[in-house]
Amino acid sequence: MWRAIMNFIHVALAVLSLLSIGQSAPVSSCESLIKPIEINGTEKLLGNWTYIGESTNILGSKLLMKMFVESARVKITAAEDAINALMSQKMFGRCFTLTTKMILENSTLSFVQPFNGSEVLLTTGCPDCLANYIKYDIGGRTYSSLQLLSRRNKVTAAELEEFTKQVECLNLPAPAFLDPEKGFCPDESQSQETEVIDLTNLMNDLGSDVFSHFDRIVNSEGGMQALFKMISNGLAGLKEN
Repeated sequence: MWRAIMNFIHVALAVLSLLSIGQSAPVSSCESLIKPIEINGTEKLLGNWTYIGESTNILGSKLLMKMFVESARVKITAAEDAINALMSQKMFGRCFTLTTKMILENSTLSFVQPFNGSEVLLTTGCPDCLANYIKYDIGGRTYSSLQLLSRRNKVTAAELEEFTKQVECLNLPAPAFLDPEKGFCPDESQSQETEVIDLTNLMNDLGSDVFSHFDRIVNSEGGMQALFKMISNGLAGLKEN
């Protein structure tokens, strides 16, 4: 029973991190900021990227991300007719990984597991960044997210400002930013071994009814409070082990 509860907590946080109403910026300044770019091949996507920040319209996700996600990276590798994105998140002093297979077609990256979604890249003045605009289908609802990834662990204030303006143009909530000072997975310190928990099979084996249940929780009255309570109780048990 305890394992099932902890798995649900891990899944909930993974969903929220893959994924409050924002104010729109003037349309005239938005046209260039949210213009999708062409993706001619996957070569420039390959390699290691650090998650700088994210905005999503999934209720409560910003607070959960700031409370529990310490840092995140993704490693993109080539696969047959696709690319694999290995996301590594540091949470609770542990490393959680999730691999997603994506297919590139007409400058759009699409995926079907752990749920259906697609993403395009928006123009950015950051020379070594990706501005990923993603749409997810979870529990019968469509959610949107904008993520800023970089080859660097930190970006400039001007680059953060541009990303924030893009978020406003898309009418998304204010973004949450991760702190690179908290370290990354895998833990590079030789003095500490960090447990790695892979969620790929667990996430891919979940049925649509699980995501529908998750959607009902986050969108119901008092649902986020119940989710916070479940996570807090789970953390208390995690610290005891």
